[in-house]
Amino acid sequence: MNALRVAAVALAIVACAAPPPPATLPSPSPAASPGPVPTPSPAPARADPPRSIAQLLEAVSPDRLYAHVQALAAFESRDPRHPGHAKAIAYLEAELARLPGVRVDLQRFAFQGIPMTNVLATIDPPSGAPASGWVLVLAHYDSIAKATPGWRPAVDPAPGANDNGTGTSSLLELARILSEERSRLKQRVVIGLMDGEELFFKGSAAYLAIQPRPIPFANVLNIDFVGSNALADRLDLIWYTQASAALRDRVIVANDRYGVGVAPLLPALATDPNVTIMDIAPWGLAGVPAVAVTERYPPERDATYPGNTTFHTVNDTPESLNNRRLWRKATQLVLAVLWELAS
Repeated sequence: MNALRVAAVALAIVACAAPPPPATLPSPSPAASPGPVPTPSPAPARADPPRSIAQLLEAVSPDRLYAHVQALAAFESRDPRHPGHAKAIAYLEAELARLPGVRVDLQRFAFQGIPMTNVLATIDPPSGAPASGWVLVLAHYDSIAKATPGWRPAVDPAPGANDNGTGTSSLLELARILSEERSRLKQRVVIGLMDGEELFFKGSAAYLAIQPRPIPFANVLNIDFVGSNALADRLDLIWYTQASAALRDRVIVANDRYGVGVAPLLPALATDPNVTIMDIAPWGLAGVPAVAVTERYPPERDATYPGNTTFHTVNDTPESLNNRRLWRKATQLVLAVLWELAS
């Protein structure tokens, strides 16, 4: 990244990460205004032997993933200016709140007068969370269809099945599996369903802004846009600075070690300012190890990727997802790394 681009991106991050006025953004303690907050129950004793990582990866359910995307797309749009946005928040909150041992919080904030909400699920070890070393897993749930001519955000559809219903559904499935395995966790995991990514990662930056210093998160993982490729089970592995190099390499090793089967898995340093429009951008550029798996960004054609004509259009529907196998592999890959970091 040349100096001009670094400076530009850094200024963008600083501007986006600055906390909104106190009336709209909660203080660092508590970090978010509570939604339904079930009391974490003791992790149930398992009658059977602990599941291996291979068994945990096999537990990722393609049917559950697709059912979540169908539900999210049925709200018509998850753009924060659209009425469907509130329905999506209620759905995510309810799905997470039903999981034992999971605390659900809502972080409300605003950007240019547009109300936004991050949905945060915290999963702690039964003995409680250490003071640092936490793992954050991100996906944005908001949607946009700005590539459709004449699209109006407040009234027109933006089903966002691939971008980013796929990543959102993956995180709901990760939360389910981690809830079942909470007795084996050694580290706090936060599942962050972020708002406003399509308006330049506003939700992720708002969440970073309320963290104490030093930042307690040691690693950040992100899933975004992973359900369509008729040519290959390819994923791009996006990273930002050398602080993320070890986490990048861990993802590459995990793909091989556990036979996940993403191929090719292509590391990409985010030298293009457009690539920084992802939820890990604020964290990676702040020096927190952070990587994202994505179908391809920007979504251009090459020998292993045919492009995606539904990207940011009203045609990004569940029916357009033509590689559910890749979607499941993306979920499994993040789960494998997450499990190594948190257990």
